[in-house]
Amino acid sequence: MSIKRIAKEAGVSPATVSRILNHPEHKCLDESVKERVWECAIRMNYVPNIAARNLRLGLGAEKAENYCISILMTRMDETQSDPFFRELLHIVESEIHRNMCILDRVLYRPYFSDDQQCSEMNIEQAISNMYRDSQRISDGLLIIGKCDQRVIKEIRRQYKNVVSVNRNSTNYEVDEVICDGRKIADLAVEHLIQLGHREIGYVGECHNEARYRGYLDTLSRHGIDFNADYIFETKQTELEGYEVMERLLQSGHCPSGIYCANDISAIGMLKCLKKFKRRRFTPSIISSDDIEEAQNATPMLTTVRLPKDEMGRLAISLLLNRIRGEHTSVLRMEFEGKLIVRNSCRALE
Repeated sequence: MSIKRIAKEAGVSPATVSRILNHPEHKCLDESVKERVWECAIRMNYVPNIAARNLRLGLGAEKAENYCISILMTRMDETQSDPFFRELLHIVESEIHRNMCILDRVLYRPYFSDDQQCSEMNIEQAISNMYRDSQRISDGLLIIGKCDQRVIKEIRRQYKNVVSVNRNSTNYEVDEVICDGRKIADLAVEHLIQLGHREIGYVGECHNEARYRGYLDTLSRHGIDFNADYIFETKQTELEGYEVMERLLQSGHCPSGIYCANDISAIGMLKCLKKFKRRRFTPSIISSDDIEEAQNATPMLTTVRLPKDEMGRLAISLLLNRIRGEHTSVLRMEFEGKLIVRNSCRALE
């Protein structure tokens, strides 16, 4: 499969395809172009030209390591995507090709992150089916997103080389690259508290969710009691964020500050506020991820940035390291989030 054929299918130039597939940091003026190129590359089973790339890099033929890697997405499916994980997926896909490996298949299993659904299914059979779905036996599996512990244990039984990249720890079941959700939430909630907020809500997943635990821990550390009426458990979508804000506006009993577990939920809340801008209630909203839409929101969204480029690159490096037998103990690599202050939070007078 050539770059030219992908370019023709995607309706862009070969140079654009090459930049997108080989450079995850490349920014397109129209992000839908990047989406289209990656969709075509995956659908057409694009495989990098190992010999040509080795020649460009000055490597001998003996250096070519044509490993086959599968990706398991547990926070999105083909029809409904989370922008943060979509961006992380593209970084990882590009890194796989940059390392002269083959992307076997992207497997979408959003129910693996849902404890309730996992408790009602035959996990062993589900993992066996997933393993069989691969086009060939993969050398390694990269898990992107939170995974039920029972699923992780079964994956370990069937896959030899596994790395997880996420905000929730696997408790050292497999190698992992993590930006700890508790610390992310702590940065966000601490910012609201420093601005004078004492009534702080939470929007996002709650069960076995590190960001929710971080939210509660930070309130407790400051002697602030949480209010159950201010906690909204959602699947963390833009629509649910919008609907939560609608309910808050209608109730007339609202927190002054809100921490959303992810940016897209917060963007939904901001869109609702914009629609009902004549309302007096304007809460301070902070979230986490720092997706591209965050700086284009109105107002621009204050958030905790996760270093997804570094996380994606290190995850592939760690997986290749394990495939080559360069380490056998379970490794955990942790990154720190960074507070990005924009315009969606204000100090209480």
